[in-house]
Amino acid sequence: MERLKLLYIAPHRIDRSPGQRFRFEQYMSYLNACGFDITYANLVSESDDKILYSNGRTLLKCLIGIKGLFIRLRNIIQANKFDVILVYREAHFLGFTLFEKLLSKSHAALVFDFDDAIWLNDTSLANQKLSWLKSGSKTSKIAALANIVTVGNSYLAEYAKQTASEVMIIPTTIDTNKYKYRKPQETDTLTIGWIGSMTTLKHFISCLPVLRQIKSKYGSKVNFKVIVDVDYKDAELGIVSTKWSKETELEELNKIDIGIMPLPDDDWSRGKCGFKGIQYMSLGIPTVMSPVGVNVDIIDHEQNGFLASTTDEWVDCLSQLIESQQLRQRLGRAGRITVEHRFSVESQKEQVRKSLINAIIRKNLKQ
Repeated sequence: MERLKLLYIAPHRIDRSPGQRFRFEQYMSYLNACGFDITYANLVSESDDKILYSNGRTLLKCLIGIKGLFIRLRNIIQANKFDVILVYREAHFLGFTLFEKLLSKSHAALVFDFDDAIWLNDTSLANQKLSWLKSGSKTSKIAALANIVTVGNSYLAEYAKQTASEVMIIPTTIDTNKYKYRKPQETDTLTIGWIGSMTTLKHFISCLPVLRQIKSKYGSKVNFKVIVDVDYKDAELGIVSTKWSKETELEELNKIDIGIMPLPDDDWSRGKCGFKGIQYMSLGIPTVMSPVGVNVDIIDHEQNGFLASTTDEWVDCLSQLIESQQLRQRLGRAGRITVEHRFSVESQKEQVRKSLINAIIRKNLKQ
Protein backbone atom coordinates (compact mmCIF):
# COMPACT_ATOMS: atom_id res chain seq x y z
CA MET A 1 0.00 0.00 0.00
CA GLU A 2 1.32 3.45 -0.95
CA ARG A 3 2.30 5.61 2.00
CA LEU A 4 0.48 8.90 2.61
CA LYS A 5 2.33 12.19 2.92
CA LEU A 6 1.33 14.50 5.78
CA LEU A 7 2.49 18.10 6.23
CA TYR A 8 2.10 19.38 9.80
CA ILE A 9 1.99 23.18 9.98
CA ALA A 10 2.42 24.63 13.46
CA PRO A 11 3.92 27.66 15.23
CA HIS A 12 6.67 25.94 17.22
CA ARG A 13 9.45 23.38 16.85
CA ILE A 14 9.05 19.82 18.14
CA ASP A 15 8.92 19.54 21.96
CA ARG A 16 8.41 23.29 22.45
CA SER A 17 4.63 23.66 22.73
CA PRO A 18 2.45 21.58 25.10
CA GLY A 19 -0.49 21.92 22.71
CA GLN A 20 1.51 20.54 19.80
CA ARG A 21 3.08 17.82 21.94
CA PHE A 22 -0.14 16.47 23.34
CA ARG A 23 -2.42 17.00 20.34
CA PHE A 24 -0.09 15.74 17.63
CA GLU A 25 3.55 14.97 18.38
CA GLN A 26 2.84 12.03 20.67
CA TYR A 27 0.85 10.41 17.81
CA MET A 28 3.65 10.71 15.25
CA SER A 29 5.11 7.24 15.76
CA TYR A 30 1.64 5.67 15.57
CA LEU A 31 0.76 7.57 12.41
CA ASN A 32 4.07 6.61 10.86
CA ALA A 33 3.35 2.96 11.64
CA CYS A 34 -0.08 3.42 10.00
CA GLY A 35 1.47 4.55 6.73
CA PHE A 36 1.99 8.31 7.08
CA ASP A 37 5.27 10.03 6.21
CA ILE A 38 5.30 13.26 8.23
CA THR A 39 6.95 16.57 7.35
CA TYR A 40 7.04 19.00 10.29
CA ALA A 41 6.84 22.69 9.32
CA ASN A 42 7.27 25.02 12.28
CA LEU A 43 7.27 28.81 11.98
CA VAL A 44 9.40 29.87 14.97
CA SER A 45 12.96 28.67 15.57
CA GLU A 46 14.58 28.31 19.01
CA SER A 47 16.46 31.61 18.62
CA ASP A 48 13.31 33.36 17.35
CA ASP A 49 11.40 32.01 20.34
CA LYS A 50 13.57 33.87 22.84
CA ILE A 51 12.94 37.14 21.03
CA LEU A 52 9.25 36.61 20.33
CA TYR A 53 8.28 36.04 23.96
CA SER A 54 10.48 38.73 25.49
CA ASN A 55 9.37 42.28 26.23
CA GLY A 56 9.97 44.94 23.59
CA ARG A 57 12.30 44.14 20.64
CA THR A 58 9.50 45.09 18.24
CA LEU A 59 11.68 45.42 15.13
CA LEU A 60 13.19 41.96 15.61
CA LYS A 61 9.70 40.52 16.14
CA CYS A 62 8.57 42.10 12.87
CA LEU A 63 11.56 40.55 11.09
CA ILE A 64 10.59 37.13 12.53
CA GLY A 65 7.09 37.66 11.14
CA ILE A 66 8.48 38.50 7.70
CA LYS A 67 10.73 35.44 7.78
CA GLY A 68 7.66 33.40 8.62
CA LEU A 69 5.94 34.65 5.48
CA PHE A 70 8.71 33.13 3.35
CA ILE A 71 8.56 29.87 5.32
CA ARG A 72 4.86 29.55 4.60
CA LEU A 73 5.29 30.53 0.93
CA ARG A 74 7.69 27.59 0.63
CA ASN A 75 5.05 25.33 2.23
CA ILE A 76 2.48 26.57 -0.31
CA ILE A 77 4.82 25.76 -3.20
CA GLN A 78 5.30 22.23 -1.81
CA ALA A 79 1.63 21.64 -0.87
CA ASN A 80 0.69 19.53 -3.91
CA LYS A 81 3.27 16.93 -2.90
CA PHE A 82 1.17 16.00 0.14
CA ASP A 83 -2.01 13.99 0.64
CA VAL A 84 -3.12 15.86 3.75
CA ILE A 85 -2.08 19.06 5.52
CA LEU A 86 -2.80 19.57 9.21
CA VAL A 87 -2.78 23.18 10.42
CA TYR A 88 -2.54 23.65 14.19
CA ARG A 89 -4.20 26.93 15.24
CA GLU A 90 -3.06 29.01 12.25
CA ALA A 91 -0.51 28.99 9.46
CA HIS A 92 0.88 32.40 10.43
CA PHE A 93 0.23 34.63 13.44
CA LEU A 94 -0.76 37.65 11.33
CA GLY A 95 -4.50 38.25 10.98
CA PHE A 96 -5.09 37.02 7.43
CA THR A 97 -6.03 33.62 6.01
CA LEU A 98 -4.20 33.79 2.67
CA PHE A 99 -2.00 30.79 3.43
CA GLU A 100 -4.90 28.62 4.54
CA LYS A 101 -6.87 29.61 1.40
CA LEU A 102 -3.96 28.61 -0.83
CA LEU A 103 -3.44 25.35 1.06
CA SER A 104 -7.14 24.51 0.68
CA LYS A 105 -6.81 24.93 -3.12
CA SER A 106 -3.95 22.42 -3.33
CA HIS A 107 -4.41 18.72 -4.08
CA ALA A 108 -3.99 17.96 -0.36
CA ALA A 109 -6.84 17.62 2.11
CA LEU A 110 -6.88 20.28 4.83
CA VAL A 111 -7.39 19.53 8.53
CA PHE A 112 -7.64 22.41 11.01
CA ASP A 113 -6.99 21.65 14.69
CA PHE A 114 -7.31 23.93 17.73
CA ASP A 115 -7.56 23.41 21.47
CA ASP A 116 -8.33 26.87 22.89
CA ALA A 117 -10.88 29.62 22.25
CA ILE A 118 -8.35 31.20 19.88
CA TRP A 119 -10.97 33.43 18.25
CA LEU A 120 -10.85 35.52 21.45
CA ASN A 121 -7.32 36.67 20.60
CA ASP A 122 -5.67 36.11 23.99
CA THR A 123 -2.25 37.76 23.43
CA SER A 124 0.74 37.22 25.74
CA LEU A 125 1.77 40.17 27.91
CA ALA A 126 5.07 40.47 26.03
CA ASN A 127 3.20 41.10 22.78
CA GLN A 128 0.25 43.26 23.78
CA LYS A 129 1.47 46.13 21.58
CA LEU A 130 1.37 43.84 18.55
CA SER A 131 -2.10 42.41 19.24
CA TRP A 132 -3.60 44.59 16.49
CA LEU A 133 -1.80 42.39 13.94
CA LYS A 134 -3.92 39.39 14.96
CA SER A 135 -7.55 38.66 14.10
CA GLY A 136 -9.90 36.44 16.06
CA SER A 137 -12.30 36.19 13.14
CA LYS A 138 -9.75 34.21 11.12
CA THR A 139 -10.56 31.10 13.18
CA SER A 140 -14.05 30.72 11.70
CA LYS A 141 -12.69 31.50 8.22
CA ILE A 142 -10.07 28.74 8.47
CA ALA A 143 -12.72 26.34 9.76
CA ALA A 144 -14.80 27.04 6.64
CA LEU A 145 -11.84 26.21 4.40
CA ALA A 146 -10.96 22.90 6.07
CA ASN A 147 -12.20 19.49 4.99
CA ILE A 148 -12.33 18.51 8.66
CA VAL A 149 -11.92 20.55 11.86
CA THR A 150 -10.70 18.76 14.98
CA VAL A 151 -11.12 20.37 18.41
CA GLY A 152 -10.50 19.50 22.03
CA ASN A 153 -13.99 19.83 23.53
CA SER A 154 -17.70 20.46 22.84
CA TYR A 155 -17.47 24.23 23.52
CA LEU A 156 -14.90 24.60 20.74
CA ALA A 157 -16.92 22.27 18.52
CA GLU A 158 -20.03 24.46 18.80
CA TYR A 159 -18.00 27.43 17.62
CA ALA A 160 -16.43 25.49 14.73
CA LYS A 161 -19.78 24.15 13.56
CA GLN A 162 -20.91 27.67 12.68
CA THR A 163 -18.76 27.54 9.54
CA ALA A 164 -17.11 24.11 9.27
CA SER A 165 -18.57 21.33 7.13
CA GLU A 166 -17.28 18.56 9.42
CA VAL A 167 -16.15 18.74 13.07
CA MET A 168 -14.61 16.00 15.22
CA ILE A 169 -13.97 16.24 18.98
CA ILE A 170 -10.63 14.70 19.87
CA PRO A 171 -9.70 15.49 23.49
CA THR A 172 -6.16 16.47 24.42
CA THR A 173 -4.56 13.29 25.73
CA ILE A 174 -1.80 11.78 27.84
CA ASP A 175 0.52 8.92 26.95
CA THR A 176 -0.29 6.60 29.86
CA ASN A 177 2.73 4.45 29.03
CA LYS A 178 4.89 7.40 30.12
CA TYR A 179 2.60 8.89 32.76
CA LYS A 180 2.32 5.89 35.06
CA TYR A 181 -0.06 5.50 37.99
CA ARG A 182 1.51 6.15 41.37
CA LYS A 183 -0.45 5.10 44.43
CA PRO A 184 -0.84 8.05 46.85
CA GLN A 185 1.42 7.64 49.87
CA GLU A 186 0.96 8.44 53.55
CA THR A 187 3.42 11.21 54.42
CA ASP A 188 3.88 13.67 57.26
CA THR A 189 3.79 16.61 54.85
CA LEU A 190 1.48 16.82 51.84
CA THR A 191 2.31 18.88 48.75
CA ILE A 192 -0.44 20.77 46.97
CA GLY A 193 0.80 21.48 43.44
CA TRP A 194 0.07 23.36 40.24
CA ILE A 195 1.70 23.17 36.81
CA GLY A 196 1.38 25.76 34.06
CA SER A 197 2.96 28.51 32.02
CA MET A 198 3.54 32.23 32.33
CA THR A 199 0.18 32.84 30.63
CA THR A 200 -1.81 30.77 33.13
CA LEU A 201 0.12 31.66 36.30
CA LYS A 202 -2.56 34.27 37.00
CA HIS A 203 -5.01 31.41 37.56
CA PHE A 204 -2.82 29.92 40.27
CA ILE A 205 -2.45 33.37 41.86
CA SER A 206 -6.23 33.65 42.02
CA CYS A 207 -6.20 30.62 44.34
CA LEU A 208 -3.80 32.15 46.88
CA PRO A 209 -6.56 33.16 49.35
CA VAL A 210 -7.59 29.49 49.48
CA LEU A 211 -4.04 28.29 49.99
CA ARG A 212 -3.44 30.83 52.75
CA GLN A 213 -6.46 29.48 54.62
CA ILE A 214 -5.17 25.94 54.14
CA LYS A 215 -1.73 26.93 55.43
CA SER A 216 -3.28 28.64 58.45
CA LYS A 217 -5.39 25.55 59.14
CA TYR A 218 -2.75 22.84 58.68
CA GLY A 219 0.59 24.61 59.17
CA SER A 220 3.63 22.41 58.51
CA LYS A 221 1.42 19.49 57.38
CA VAL A 222 1.16 21.14 53.94
CA ASN A 223 3.48 22.83 51.49
CA PHE A 224 3.03 24.09 47.96
CA LYS A 225 4.71 23.43 44.64
CA VAL A 226 4.49 25.56 41.47
CA ILE A 227 5.98 24.22 38.22
CA VAL A 228 6.16 27.03 35.68
CA ASP A 229 8.42 28.46 32.97
CA VAL A 230 9.09 31.75 34.79
CA ASP A 231 10.41 32.59 38.25
CA TYR A 232 7.70 32.91 40.89
CA LYS A 233 7.88 33.31 44.68
CA ASP A 234 5.46 33.72 47.55
CA ALA A 235 7.29 34.18 50.84
CA GLU A 236 4.17 33.81 53.00
CA LEU A 237 3.46 30.32 51.62
CA GLY A 238 7.12 29.38 51.21
CA ILE A 239 6.79 28.98 47.45
CA VAL A 240 9.83 29.10 45.22
CA SER A 241 8.80 27.93 41.77
CA THR A 242 10.33 24.91 40.04
CA LYS A 243 11.42 25.70 36.48
CA TRP A 244 9.41 23.68 33.99
CA SER A 245 11.24 21.51 31.49
CA LYS A 246 10.11 18.58 29.39
CA GLU A 247 12.93 16.45 30.80
CA THR A 248 11.96 16.93 34.47
CA GLU A 249 8.19 17.43 34.11
CA LEU A 250 7.21 13.91 35.17
CA GLU A 251 9.70 13.81 38.03
CA GLU A 252 8.41 17.10 39.43
CA LEU A 253 4.74 16.20 38.98
CA ASN A 254 5.32 13.02 40.97
CA LYS A 255 6.30 15.16 43.97
CA ILE A 256 2.72 16.49 44.16
CA ASP A 257 0.17 14.83 46.46
CA ILE A 258 -2.85 16.95 45.52
CA GLY A 259 -3.21 18.73 42.16
CA ILE A 260 -5.20 21.92 41.62
CA MET A 261 -6.58 23.64 38.51
CA PRO A 262 -8.35 26.90 39.38
CA LEU A 263 -9.95 28.78 36.47
CA PRO A 264 -12.08 31.91 36.09
CA ASP A 265 -15.51 31.31 34.55
CA ASP A 266 -15.01 33.20 31.29
CA ASP A 267 -15.15 32.44 27.57
CA TRP A 268 -11.41 31.79 27.26
CA SER A 269 -11.41 29.31 30.14
CA ARG A 270 -14.48 27.51 28.75
CA GLY A 271 -12.39 26.71 25.71
CA LYS A 272 -9.59 25.09 27.75
CA CYS A 273 -9.19 21.32 27.50
CA GLY A 274 -8.55 20.58 31.19
CA PHE A 275 -5.06 19.35 30.52
CA LYS A 276 -3.51 20.18 33.91
CA GLY A 277 -6.17 18.08 35.56
CA ILE A 278 -5.63 15.23 33.11
CA GLN A 279 -1.90 15.30 33.87
CA TYR A 280 -2.51 15.00 37.62
CA MET A 281 -5.15 12.31 37.21
CA SER A 282 -2.99 10.20 34.91
CA LEU A 283 -0.45 9.86 37.73
CA GLY A 284 -3.08 9.01 40.32
CA ILE A 285 -2.85 12.45 41.95
CA PRO A 286 -6.24 13.43 43.45
CA THR A 287 -7.39 16.58 41.72
CA VAL A 288 -9.48 19.67 42.49
CA MET A 289 -10.65 21.74 39.53
CA SER A 290 -12.93 24.70 38.90
CA PRO A 291 -16.24 23.59 37.33
CA VAL A 292 -15.56 25.51 34.12
CA GLY A 293 -15.87 24.24 30.55
CA VAL A 294 -14.68 20.70 29.89
CA ASN A 295 -13.65 20.26 33.54
CA VAL A 296 -17.22 19.24 34.36
CA ASP A 297 -16.97 16.47 31.76
CA ILE A 298 -13.64 15.25 33.11
CA ILE A 299 -14.51 15.30 36.81
CA ASP A 300 -17.44 13.43 38.30
CA HIS A 301 -17.58 15.29 41.60
CA GLU A 302 -16.58 13.15 44.59
CA GLN A 303 -16.16 10.09 42.33
CA ASN A 304 -12.89 10.74 40.48
CA GLY A 305 -11.98 14.18 41.82
CA PHE A 306 -13.47 17.38 43.19
CA LEU A 307 -15.06 20.44 41.60
CA ALA A 308 -14.92 23.66 43.61
CA SER A 309 -16.20 27.18 42.86
CA THR A 310 -16.13 29.32 46.00
CA THR A 311 -13.30 29.81 48.46
CA ASP A 312 -15.23 27.78 51.04
CA GLU A 313 -15.70 24.91 48.58
CA TRP A 314 -12.00 24.90 47.69
CA VAL A 315 -10.98 24.89 51.35
CA ASP A 316 -13.44 22.08 52.10
CA CYS A 317 -12.30 19.88 49.21
CA LEU A 318 -8.61 20.36 49.96
CA SER A 319 -9.23 19.75 53.67
CA GLN A 320 -10.96 16.43 52.97
CA LEU A 321 -8.02 15.28 50.87
CA ILE A 322 -5.43 16.42 53.40
CA GLU A 323 -7.18 14.59 56.22
CA SER A 324 -7.89 11.28 54.47
CA GLN A 325 -5.28 9.08 52.81
CA GLN A 326 -8.07 6.66 51.87
CA LEU A 327 -9.92 9.42 49.99
CA ARG A 328 -6.75 10.45 48.19
CA GLN A 329 -6.17 6.88 47.11
CA ARG A 330 -9.77 6.33 45.97
CA LEU A 331 -10.01 9.52 43.93
CA GLY A 332 -6.49 9.10 42.59
CA ARG A 333 -7.21 5.63 41.29
CA ALA A 334 -10.56 6.64 39.81
CA GLY A 335 -8.92 9.61 38.11
CA ARG A 336 -6.33 7.36 36.50
CA ILE A 337 -9.07 5.05 35.17
CA THR A 338 -10.90 8.05 33.68
CA VAL A 339 -7.77 9.09 31.80
CA GLU A 340 -7.11 5.57 30.54
CA HIS A 341 -10.63 5.24 29.16
CA ARG A 342 -11.19 8.72 27.70
CA PHE A 343 -8.09 10.92 27.69
CA SER A 344 -5.19 8.63 26.78
CA VAL A 345 -3.28 8.32 23.53
CA GLU A 346 -4.40 4.70 23.36
CA SER A 347 -8.08 5.67 23.60
CA GLN A 348 -7.89 8.38 20.91
CA LYS A 349 -5.14 7.38 18.46
CA GLU A 350 -7.56 5.74 16.03
CA GLN A 351 -9.71 8.89 16.02
CA VAL A 352 -6.64 10.94 15.07
CA ARG A 353 -5.90 8.58 12.18
CA LYS A 354 -9.54 8.61 11.06
CA SER A 355 -9.65 12.41 11.02
CA LEU A 356 -6.80 12.46 8.50
CA ILE A 357 -8.21 9.64 6.35
CA ASN A 358 -11.71 11.14 6.38
CA ALA A 359 -10.32 14.52 5.34
CA ILE A 360 -8.61 12.88 2.34
CA ILE A 361 -11.85 11.12 1.39
CA ARG A 362 -13.85 14.36 1.67
CA LYS A 363 -11.27 16.20 -0.44
CA ASN A 364 -11.34 13.53 -3.13
CA LEU A 365 -15.14 13.65 -3.29
CA LYS A 366 -14.98 17.40 -3.97
CA GLN A 367 -12.44 17.10 -6.76
